[in-house]
Amino acid sequence: MKLSRHITLLTDDGDDGWGLFYKARALKDAGHPIVELTIGEHDIRTDPSILSAMHRAATGGHTGYAIVPGTDTLRDTVAARIAQRTGQHTTRDNVLITPGGQAALFAAHVAVLDPGANGAFIDPYYATYPGTIRGAGGVAKSIITQAEQAFQPTRAALDAGLPGCASLLINSPNNPTGVVYSPATLDTIAAACQDHDVCLISDEVYDTQVWSGTHISPRSLPGMAERTLVVGSMSKSHAMTGSRVGWLVGPAEAIAALIDLATVTNYGVPGYIQDASVFALEQGQDLEAKIAAPFRRRRDLAQSLIARQNAVRALPADGAMYLMLDIRATGLSGKAFAGALLDAHQIAVMPGESFGAAAAGHIRIAMTIDDTAFRTALQTILTFAQSQITHKARMHHAR
Repeated sequence: MKLSRHITLLTDDGDDGWGLFYKARALKDAGHPIVELTIGEHDIRTDPSILSAMHRAATGGHTGYAIVPGTDTLRDTVAARIAQRTGQHTTRDNVLITPGGQAALFAAHVAVLDPGANGAFIDPYYATYPGTIRGAGGVAKSIITQAEQAFQPTRAALDAGLPGCASLLINSPNNPTGVVYSPATLDTIAAACQDHDVCLISDEVYDTQVWSGTHISPRSLPGMAERTLVVGSMSKSHAMTGSRVGWLVGPAEAIAALIDLATVTNYGVPGYIQDASVFALEQGQDLEAKIAAPFRRRRDLAQSLIARQNAVRALPADGAMYLMLDIRATGLSGKAFAGALLDAHQIAVMPGESFGAAAAGHIRIAMTIDDTAFRTALQTILTFAQSQITHKARMHHAR
């Protein structure tokens, strides 16, 4: 079959960045005791009370076609949640329910990118971002940030990268870095978007996982509501990754147009899952805090361990379920370090290079195993990094 250029160029260079993950998963499937610190998957399952609500809705008959934009009840609930947390007026007309945050990301880019238009994103980035922009018919353009500036985008970088772009995609709290954008950074992003007449797509799926600082939705900033689309999801906040329910929030006219896209793509989200999502959101911040708590504990644990050594440096882990470690002192790339760590200790982490050029020489660690196992694995990683530095020093002296 002759495939279209559109589909064959989704990953540009043919690498989607997940090679080490697939290698580790294959080893695990073959019976090897692999410790997986690769993907953002909770080590706890969906709360039984949410599953009970889903069961009641399914057995109660909500298993047919659900209305494409999402049920009124769920759209109203999402709108109320966002209005309460951001102070920004939001109604159901501003909300489209999608099958997960990834579908919302795709829909947002279809909404604002004409074929061949440039869509910008911040590097480091979540691995699907460039492919999502290409999938929507756009040209993916990265805006590089610096580890030394905690990967916060600067006005100079934005001014260099945004001319000629129709959109900018940001993510705070950030995957892969764990960085939360400061109020000053968000003001800078808002000003740059307005000055360059760019639509902003804000991926906020980690908004309940903030350990330091404050999450600010840029849609709430002056002049931004009419040029911002916000991606949200039940996956991270409520450990509902497999349920595939998220949302896109934006101007009413954009949401109305995107209902047409949903009609010809996914045709809505199962009603019983939407009903369970309403139940979950109605439990309020107590349930969200309970689901976030393990990652806060592990972040604090990690900071304690990292402070006792000097082989690696940690980026500020202010939010999300990840650590980004700078392993450049070992002399290895992130890819080489991750490969050697997997071979030597059966611990799988993601190379920083999987998330863009800016994260080269780093590794991303998902804090997604129980506390005891996480402590052991992280200590092994730190010890391994020190051994690589020692080896590099010996090789240098041997010359």
